[in-house]
Amino acid sequence: MAEHDVLCFGETMAMFVAAQPGDLAQVEGFGKRIAGADSNVAIGLSRLGLRVQWLSRVGDDSLGAFVLDSLRREGLDCSSVEVDAGHPTGFQLKERCDDGSDPKVEYFRRGSAASRLSPALVRPALLQARHLHATGIPAALSGSCRELCHQLLDGMRANGRSISFDPNLRPSLWPDRQTMVREVNALAAKADWVLPGLEEGRLLTGRQAPQAIAEFYLEQGAQYVAIKLGAEGAYWRDAQGAHGVVPGQPVARVVDTVGAGDAFAVGVISALLEGLPLRRAVARGNWCGSRAVQSRGDMEGLPQRHELDHHESPEREAR
Repeated sequence: MAEHDVLCFGETMAMFVAAQPGDLAQVEGFGKRIAGADSNVAIGLSRLGLRVQWLSRVGDDSLGAFVLDSLRREGLDCSSVEVDAGHPTGFQLKERCDDGSDPKVEYFRRGSAASRLSPALVRPALLQARHLHATGIPAALSGSCRELCHQLLDGMRANGRSISFDPNLRPSLWPDRQTMVREVNALAAKADWVLPGLEEGRLLTGRQAPQAIAEFYLEQGAQYVAIKLGAEGAYWRDAQGAHGVVPGQPVARVVDTVGAGDAFAVGVISALLEGLPLRRAVARGNWCGSRAVQSRGDMEGLPQRHELDHHESPEREAR
């Protein structure tokens, strides 16, 4: 039996969230948290009872210690995180928005310890996890990070493990759009489960309809594609031709949209690893995403296992 259910990797930053709305230049108070799409998914899967290994690098500084402590308290195995004495931990400033709009975020990650992730960190034991989750973010950080991405995906494929991929596009990290599209699609072509947002899918494939976007990735070798449609829910399609739309979960008030896509990935991945059909996995993803947008913070709304079990209890589903 594999020691870990899921291997996740990427950059976790410290995040300073404004204590009040308004221009970041005028804000005087901030709360300290952690941020990172890849680690959001890792945390969400750990909260649902999966054994998660986290591969990354942090600086030998107070922010790095804060990041590591936060991840360990969420149950992640951080034994493969390298501490770098020569490069800092990345961080970001995040605006507070009380109207449900997307907050402004300023990044300070250039030259960070995580940008120096490389294939040298890959040990054979890492590739024994049941599943690998990857996004397009690490590949945008540096050439060595991109090499690491391909080595991990190739290694897991060679070992017969399943792979999920969320493009999580960050255009500002890439030299140009053409490079971003080429490199992100090259990684997606190595995944079994591809989870783009609708606008991401349009940009990456040049196709407009969810059905056509899904077909693009199925033609590349994916087994399952789930496309996030925002409040409308998600479209899903599998390699056997089954497809459909799962409506979104009603939400009384949107507080913070950041992290909703990561929460969707948590729901889909956890359900598929439990052997549930894709339609039910997407329904779980929608529910997890609805939880995320009702909480302030990138990962604070990710559910615990007992909350998921209550939501999916036979009694509730019967109603």
